[in-house]
Amino acid sequence: MRTRKRPVTLRGHVVTDAGIHKGNIRIEEGVITDLGDTSYKGAFADMKDLYIVPGFIDLHIHGIHFNLVDHGTEDLSKICRILPQYGVTGFLPTVTPRPRGEDNAFLEALSRTRTEGAEILGFHLEGPFLKITGSLSDEAISETDISRVQSLIEAAKPYKAIFSVSPDVEGIEKLIPLMAGYNTPVFITHTAATVQQTRTAIELGARHATHFYNVFPCPVEKDPGVRPCGVVEAVLADERVSVDFILDGVHVDPVAVKMALACKSGGPGRVCLISDSNIGAGLDPGHFVFGNSGEIAFANKGGPARLVRDNTLAGSGLTMDQALRNAVRWLGIDLPEAVKMVSTYPAEIMGMGHRKGKLQGGYEADFVILDKQLNVLQTWIGGVCYFKIR
Repeated sequence: MRTRKRPVTLRGHVVTDAGIHKGNIRIEEGVITDLGDTSYKGAFADMKDLYIVPGFIDLHIHGIHFNLVDHGTEDLSKICRILPQYGVTGFLPTVTPRPRGEDNAFLEALSRTRTEGAEILGFHLEGPFLKITGSLSDEAISETDISRVQSLIEAAKPYKAIFSVSPDVEGIEKLIPLMAGYNTPVFITHTAATVQQTRTAIELGARHATHFYNVFPCPVEKDPGVRPCGVVEAVLADERVSVDFILDGVHVDPVAVKMALACKSGGPGRVCLISDSNIGAGLDPGHFVFGNSGEIAFANKGGPARLVRDNTLAGSGLTMDQALRNAVRWLGIDLPEAVKMVSTYPAEIMGMGHRKGKLQGGYEADFVILDKQLNVLQTWIGGVCYFKIR
């Protein structure tokens, strides 16, 4: 559903940084203009006991339902239209590696796609500068090449290209400063980097770790009885580095997320949740094809995807609304803090914390109406309702 953009006032349990309060939220020209109890003339909707929360921002998503970003522009358009039913108002379409030359042509086509619904906030390139493939194809591993990075950055315009890299790739230190230009985040992933390699990458501008703990193998114990440290410890120890997790109950134990929350209590961006959703997410269990990686299967709705050939994890069937519910249920945190993990902190990582991720005067009117069980009933983007159950 889509309603025209017009001034409207909604009343409900509004979730802000200060907590939850019963009040009004006023929307004009796609922007939040007031929070409080002021009465306005015109359209008014009383949400009664429902929650009004900031729209969810997904930093890592490959697909949803029968659609995959790697399939091209038509699927990307469908993904934008589908995501609001899961509370997503903005996201990073995640592109897996293609051969050089083919990759920038494909990215340029994606960047020109006309869409409506969830807003594209940039393009996340998971490769080609990775050390470990995981469930990705061999194209994920490539020699460092400044001209290739420049070509991909140009191809993504007018959006930003957000690169996921491994600090232990030889020569990556020459690429990270270019990737991090114009306040663009650079993600760390698929890596067995040492502490020093990780620290170098952080100093150069790679300050977010995606699907943290997954494809971050433990260092080998070399001195019996001495626990080795590596990229995970280096990331947790540096409060400048934010992290995100796939909280589907399989990809990571909730205790690891709790540890990150404790380590990052004073850092910017802190701890986020992502879906890393693959084609088939949001549907009943079944088999689907994850591009060049091959056939994947879901054993249960909302659970992980696995490659049929060897049972390797290959993204998830998680959706962001379920991630929110899981956070409240498994992490022992309240709704306002869980909302920060799916809204406020992702916006800050993207450099958009001054206009997205909060319900605050002057911010874009991206918000979600939730029932008491935290199910999505409505999703508004830029003051327009794109999804509505009631």
